[in-house]
Amino acid sequence: MDYTNLGKTGMKVSRICLGMMSYGTSKWRDWVLDEEDSRPFIQRALELGINFFDTANMYSLGVSEEVTGRALKDFANRDEIVLATKVYFPFSDKPNMGGLSRKHIMQAVEDSLRRLGTDYIDLYQIHRWDYHTPIEETLEALHDLVRAGKVRYIGASSMYAYQFVKSLYLADLHGWTRFVSMQNHYNLIYREEEREMNKLCAEEGIGLIPWSPLARGFLAGNRTRNKSGETTRAKTDDFAHSLYYREADFTVLDAVEKLAADKGVKPAQLALAWMLHKPGVAAPIIGATKMYQLEEAVAAVDISLSEDEIAALEAPYVPHPVLGHS
Repeated sequence: MDYTNLGKTGMKVSRICLGMMSYGTSKWRDWVLDEEDSRPFIQRALELGINFFDTANMYSLGVSEEVTGRALKDFANRDEIVLATKVYFPFSDKPNMGGLSRKHIMQAVEDSLRRLGTDYIDLYQIHRWDYHTPIEETLEALHDLVRAGKVRYIGASSMYAYQFVKSLYLADLHGWTRFVSMQNHYNLIYREEEREMNKLCAEEGIGLIPWSPLARGFLAGNRTRNKSGETTRAKTDDFAHSLYYREADFTVLDAVEKLAADKGVKPAQLALAWMLHKPGVAAPIIGATKMYQLEEAVAAVDISLSEDEIAALEAPYVPHPVLGHS
């Protein structure tokens, strides 16, 4: 495993981050692994050198954080790992149960700390932009969490570049803690982030930790044009169906599969290798519900691509509407 600094911070993260959305309870999503089946993946990730784990309070409605916390307590040294979670999405339709108000953030972080079984979170991220709360209120609340020692660093996720640069400007203006990472929607099929967000992050020293680097499994080559596939997730993931499956997306996949066959690697590995070659990308966040998926993702760190190979993978791309901000 290789390691890199997260943006311009001094914190080292593995080049592959294990996303914990797949671990929690199948009562939430039928493709999610329950705790007993999840633990071997977390243990194996640590054996492979992964030190970066990303969850969110809304994954399995809190159960993912509980499963993550118990497994890492059993298998890892807390000081050696980077533990990330997120806040924003509501747990119910009652007032103050979601969003990025000071009230909700202060309650949500206490709940996450309790579920994770830790007294600090390495990277606390806003899961989406809150159009109903002034960003100043959110930034000051996050800054207070850092000052209180409950959070080490703060990060953001999918939003428009103008929103992110406004956040950075206001943090600098008021002397508040700055975001150090951007968890954005970015992969070979969806590259709209290259227009503004990725360039902004490179300019500001913000580390990229993209979600869905394999397009929710699409770039593994196991999806069909009629929105089906062999896996449970392929058949039931309505969110993926709304993001991908355009004819142009399959054209990109054809290029991936061709080059993967030429190089003797899996399409998913090639898609990860492409991302690991992109400027500013610290660690793609991968999900794994089969052990080979985890092991192949780690092996992708060692795959080298030439400029011509990268160009061949990128050539079929066509512009997309903005996807993944909601």
